[in-house]
Amino acid sequence: MQPIIKSLLVLAGVAAATSALADQDMSSALVQLNGDPLATYAKTKPAQGKKIDFNSNSVKSYRAQLSALRNDYKAWLRANAPQAKVTGEFDLSLNAVAVQLNGATLSQVSGTPLVKTAEYQGLYRPTLADTDLAVINATTAWAADGGPANAGDGVKVAIVDTGIDVSHPCFSDAGYPNQPQSGDHRFTNNKVIVAKVFSNKTPSRGYSAEAIQAHGTHVAGTVGCNFETPTNVDGVPIPYSMSGVAPRAILGNYNIFPADVENARSEDILDALEAAYTDGFDVANMSLGGGSHGVQDLLTVAIDNLDAANMVVAVAAGNSGPGAFTVESPGNGKSSLTAGAASVGHHMGNPINTSTGSYAGTKGDFGSLSADLTAPLAVVSDTSTPSLGCTAFAAGSLAGKIAVVSRGTCTFATKVRNAQAAGALAAVIIDNRPGDAVLMGGDDTPNQPTLAAFSVAFDDKAGLVAADGASATILKTAQYFLSTHGDIMADFSSQGPTDVDFRVKPDVVAPGVNVISSIPANACAVAPCFAFFQGTSMATPHLAGGAAFLRGMHPDWSAADIRSAIVNTAARGVLKRTPVPGDTAFAPEGNVNIAGAGREDLAAAANATALLSPVSVSFGAVPAISGKSLSAPVTIRNGGTSPATWALSITSNVPDSSVTYSVSPASVSLAPGASATVTVTMTPAKGASLRGHQAMLEVGSAAHAVLYTIIK
Repeated sequence: MQPIIKSLLVLAGVAAATSALADQDMSSALVQLNGDPLATYAKTKPAQGKKIDFNSNSVKSYRAQLSALRNDYKAWLRANAPQAKVTGEFDLSLNAVAVQLNGATLSQVSGTPLVKTAEYQGLYRPTLADTDLAVINATTAWAADGGPANAGDGVKVAIVDTGIDVSHPCFSDAGYPNQPQSGDHRFTNNKVIVAKVFSNKTPSRGYSAEAIQAHGTHVAGTVGCNFETPTNVDGVPIPYSMSGVAPRAILGNYNIFPADVENARSEDILDALEAAYTDGFDVANMSLGGGSHGVQDLLTVAIDNLDAANMVVAVAAGNSGPGAFTVESPGNGKSSLTAGAASVGHHMGNPINTSTGSYAGTKGDFGSLSADLTAPLAVVSDTSTPSLGCTAFAAGSLAGKIAVVSRGTCTFATKVRNAQAAGALAAVIIDNRPGDAVLMGGDDTPNQPTLAAFSVAFDDKAGLVAADGASATILKTAQYFLSTHGDIMADFSSQGPTDVDFRVKPDVVAPGVNVISSIPANACAVAPCFAFFQGTSMATPHLAGGAAFLRGMHPDWSAADIRSAIVNTAARGVLKRTPVPGDTAFAPEGNVNIAGAGREDLAAAANATALLSPVSVSFGAVPAISGKSLSAPVTIRNGGTSPATWALSITSNVPDSSVTYSVSPASVSLAPGASATVTVTMTPAKGASLRGHQAMLEVGSAAHAVLYTIIK
């Protein structure tokens, strides 16, 4: 069974995306036919580091065979389920057809030996700074390949999303050579060379590839915004000019969420991915996700096959966290390069100037100031100081004042409504856990408050309480603030392991909270437009941009090599656990199903030599009474230019010694380009503790890979 896919963007500090979503479109199906697709068939799959040659006789011949097979199936369908209609055909990543059921059942459309499997189509959603680049060491990485003028130069990245606003200066083609362009040329240039729309369910609506929604343009900017594009947010200058992770990459607009469409079916995404591969794209960004069912759905199988055919597909883990088993499809796929999200230490805020200091107030989804506001601070006290503000204040008790209350227990809207009813001129809500202030959203009640309201960081509590009764000024115009609150895991970031086979996901974490990037001209008052977004959607293009940069450095590497370079060199020990109310400090995040192999470090990836397959090893679920050792192979390839010898070891066994790991042999020596397969063994004690057990395979200081077992 398959999920619903939408963009994974987190708004208003709420972990869910836009709304509760169904898992499937039960009016349509993907039907996988017997026979390998081009990506995996023995005579058509590409050699390592190569792409499928669509002009070769073997590919043309096999495509004809697959076409004949689909024709046989369509003839069978007309005879046995005539109401069902084929709406899409695939032969690159899957040998499959999309079927509009029109009342037919899955068993009716799959009751022939021609069919391998059938499932309802998933519906998927989009998963919603130079500061970002500093976090992942991108600027240091660029130096390894000739600097920013060469970072990802000519590498093609498909943005499978809501479109790209080609008029934005991030995507100016000044200085780019002439490129063949395809699709709707109103939305292409020599930087964004493709503009195509994929919405097979409603072709009569005549959707175009135009970027109406902001999500895809934001994602595209993180991947490949031109180097040092001047940046502002709502007209407020940012003190640096932003760049994409691969600023010289060529982009493709594969719009699966045209106009106001908020979800896409599996076939639209498959169409977009296969079109991108056929168009010669090297990397695809999929900042989207939907519910997962079982080990693999057909979309994840397609991504596995495209990876085998040398396209890297970066995918969001999803915004369904916190909690285990929340990773979404297709981020749960074996070969998806799956991104979790952590914070960047910067944001926009309205200065709140008091006698004890100046504090950054993050404006909520309530009222706005029409001018700078000066008034006394009123720190409301009851059973706590400040009060939680969840019950009504005495009438007129806050008249002419700026109310200060704490986050917690009730909704932000309740607190702001109570302050407004008591006559306050504005409200300030102090967060109840460490980190930067959250973006406050409304609730589901009618008559949302119209009072201007601002959230401030937990660290500001002492200063604001000390300023009680003194005059304070809240400035109307927001300013840019740097903070020390980077690398904090986002509470919404989906967590592994995956269903059934308990693979570790996400693979790696990247900036996904307070990420600044481009948005379309229709999305702001002062163009060119930029905005801070958050979501695993925002983390994913950091990985896709990294993959594009590495493809430019290493055109002979396979997609698996590039995934390994990013995952197996990730920075460890830098990610912090999501704080909860009551915390006063940050603790390190060591759970591999939250943090993956660590936080992306593109400079380390640029210098990667030990390339591993798979990028992590799961031994699945093991009964506590078993006591039986299990072994798994890991292939290590020397991707460098010099011979290398690496000592192999195991470290960081967590949480106890009732499960141990070992590796054999103790070292490997490899010539450039050579590979060796080593054996990792997991040994559980009888009665091992009932939980997940993790460790790291260390390949000298060159690479590390997560090892995981769950004892049940």
